[in-house]
Amino acid sequence: MSKVIFIVATQPQPEVEQKFNKWYNEIHIPMLLKFKGLKGVKRGKLMSAGSEAPAYLALYEFDNTADVAAFNKSAEMKAAVDEMKTSWKDGGVQTKWAVPYELLGEWHK
Repeated sequence: MSKVIFIVATQPQPEVEQKFNKWYNEIHIPMLLKFKGLKGVKRGKLMSAGSEAPAYLALYEFDNTADVAAFNKSAEMKAAVDEMKTSWKDGGVQTKWAVPYELLGEWHK
């Protein structure tokens, strides 16, 4: 079975960007990491201002496709989604897309 990365692209409004990052790092990710099949999370911010691409990416790492399927149906995911709906009920953040990719390889120097 191949490893999987699940990539989520988000775009906060400028006025909530600091709040969004604090929430994502301190609330959202810790809630999701309670799922044992989630091996790690990496986040990135777009380097070039004014681009049409979403400002933030999160890469969620899984050992296999079965873990991704279980994650999407898990109590941890449900709790995180419910919490997100509460924290962002007034808007300010948009998930642009979320897609899984089968990892074909890794190269490190």
